[in-house]
Amino acid sequence: MNLHAIDIVIIVAYLASSVLVGYWVSHRASRDMKAYFLGGNKMPWYVLGISNASGMFDISGSMLLVYWMFVYGVKSVWIPWLWPTFNQVFLMVYLSAWLRRSKVMTGAEWIKTRFGTGRGAQLSHLIVVIYAFFSIIGFFSYGFKGIGKFAATFLPWHLSPNVYALILVAITAIYVIKGGMISVVITEVIQFCILAIASFAVGIIAMMKVSPGLLHRVVPAGWDNVFFGWHLGLDWSTLIPAASAKIAQDGYGLFGFFVMMLFFKGVLVSAAGPAPNYDMQRILSAKNGREASMMSAWVNVVLTFPRYFLIIGLTVLAAAFYSDFIRSMGTNMDFELVLPYALARFVPAGLLGFLIAGLLAAFMSNFAATVNAAPPYFVNDIYKRFINPNAAPRTYVRLSYLASFVVVVIGVLIGWNVSSVNSVVLWIVSGLWGGYTASNVLKWYWWRFNGYGYFWGMVTGISSSLILPGVLGALPALQSFLGTHPINVDVSITFPLVLVFSLIGCFAGTQLTKPEDDAVLMDFYRRVRPWGFWGPILRKVQAEDPAFQRNRDFPRDMFNIVVGIVWQVALVALPLYVVLQEYGRAVAVLAVVLATSAILKFTWYNHLAEREVETETGQPAALVG
Repeated sequence: MNLHAIDIVIIVAYLASSVLVGYWVSHRASRDMKAYFLGGNKMPWYVLGISNASGMFDISGSMLLVYWMFVYGVKSVWIPWLWPTFNQVFLMVYLSAWLRRSKVMTGAEWIKTRFGTGRGAQLSHLIVVIYAFFSIIGFFSYGFKGIGKFAATFLPWHLSPNVYALILVAITAIYVIKGGMISVVITEVIQFCILAIASFAVGIIAMMKVSPGLLHRVVPAGWDNVFFGWHLGLDWSTLIPAASAKIAQDGYGLFGFFVMMLFFKGVLVSAAGPAPNYDMQRILSAKNGREASMMSAWVNVVLTFPRYFLIIGLTVLAAAFYSDFIRSMGTNMDFELVLPYALARFVPAGLLGFLIAGLLAAFMSNFAATVNAAPPYFVNDIYKRFINPNAAPRTYVRLSYLASFVVVVIGVLIGWNVSSVNSVVLWIVSGLWGGYTASNVLKWYWWRFNGYGYFWGMVTGISSSLILPGVLGALPALQSFLGTHPINVDVSITFPLVLVFSLIGCFAGTQLTKPEDDAVLMDFYRRVRPWGFWGPILRKVQAEDPAFQRNRDFPRDMFNIVVGIVWQVALVALPLYVVLQEYGRAVAVLAVVLATSAILKFTWYNHLAEREVETETGQPAALVG
């Protein structure tokens, strides 16, 4: 399409201002490593929360969400459990506080607090760095492919999607590499504000242009119902046959089974804590455990409303006015392009430039957060620890520039050859995270788990995540089974198998080697104060300090997680029903949001401060006060 001149001016002005603002604040980040990587632990929780939400409001994810919303309707609110989105609930309830109490700079550095400095800890440290590299490159490739597809729809020079992506990556890298965490956070807050305003505008346009009656004529029965049965129950065959083919290709037909598997996988991945990426860096950047928890809760609130106003708005406009074109595409329709096509056709000049700038901001935010998460692992966890521990602070910062640049180059080379956004997402969330899960669940909750167990669990998990997709794809019996059973291989088969292999590595590595030193385990237990299977260590700590009390929050934390997941799903469903103008359902969902918010106020928020007091003293807050 040809953009209006005013749209081009808005986009160019935005890109230039983002680079200038990011570069302007970069001098504050170049003083030392803590300032560069964590912003000096001085940024408020609500600012970090907006920054984190901005990093999650990425263009590739938005394209996926619009595609899912179009094909699966309101039931698609469950599909993001692939990541899983409710990991933010686990973080807000207890894991952000546990992670922040470690007072480290990276996930790999955290290993020292849990496993000490022996050979097993060194191996664990190394495998986390390797995993972080794979994870960051995977997310980079996912973003690269999405922004290329998006830009090729709008920008006027008729270049390939990969070339457009390369240009935008280069622009963003200028301020990200130079500015570190402070630069990233400040620019992300600005970007989020722009994107939020534009997103609400799109939702309002959809409400003005598409009546409920018009929408119901172009979507199958049940499309607007958040609840589901064993089967998906959406019949697109007479409306858009390509959508029916897409459901079969995705393997989501047995939707009840699919969501069950997502929940099983999601609970394990969430209990493992955040992967070593930008989410973890925001948590470690918080002032303390209480603010880290509040930051994770705030992400759910600030991200959900603008993002889903945009998602449902574009989906409704595309379904109402674009179905004929989609139908004419036949089976060649790429549903990941519904988002840019809908923007191109239905958003007026001026607002279109504003919204494209906002979505470019979404890409830049996600890209910035991903790239900023990489240098600590190479500089802090390899160069500083093993090569030159006494270098000047400025040396470490300069090496961080180099590490960021290397990650960008490798990510571009891989992203150039990726076929689709969805393929990258499924490999990350089912394969790679399957290899991460077992070791990182056991590290929090079982005292006997040691560095060797962690290392071998990660090695077997990562290796199987790389090998299994090719092996499963070559099995004729499996392909025959999939021909008659509409299940998703990545979620239903790959993830459980990777998890099993990883667990074998975990238990073999642990049981064939000796436990970690008592001093290391006792220090970790005092500092982090986790619940779980820590009885022998608790008794040793109490032998030295009889007043020390174990963490008794497990029942309350589990209750809050259940309430929090309901709260989060309701937060997602509320803007959907508002834009769909189904106000009866919107009121019912709002009642759920208010009720769960009130419960969390008393069972979660009111206990945050006393929980940190108990951790600092080892005694109940009432006794300390």
